Amino acid sequence: QVQLVESGGGLVQAGGSLRLSCAVSGRTFSSYLMGWFRQAPGKEREFVAGIGRSGANAYYADSVKGRFTISRDNAKNTVYLQMNSLKPEDTAVYYCAAAPSSQYDYWGQGTQVTVSS
Repeated sequence: QVQLVESGGGLVQAGGSLRLSCAVSGRTFSSYLMGWFRQAPGKEREFVAGIGRSGANAYYADSVKGRFTISRDNAKNTVYLQMNSLKPEDTAVYYCAAAPSSQYDYWGQGTQVTVSS
């Protein structure tokens, strides 16, 4: 069973930065596409960023492009989300997810990010 554990969330002022981490169990981490999603209160979960298996390709939602950076360390079975220039509208529970093929099948429990104005 694949387990994903996020960490690094917290409370930060607008304009600040946070770095989220997601540790993934198992020996096949490098074979997964990885992604970060978020869900704000009263809203549907939305895609934030994704990264290919080698880390060479990354994809972002327009709302975070230029502010967030996704990266991965296959030696540490970990994916990161560096979040800069945070805005109050970035407040949400952030989830990491793993896709063995084209669908995100495995999800973490989420970590809260709160940005105060």
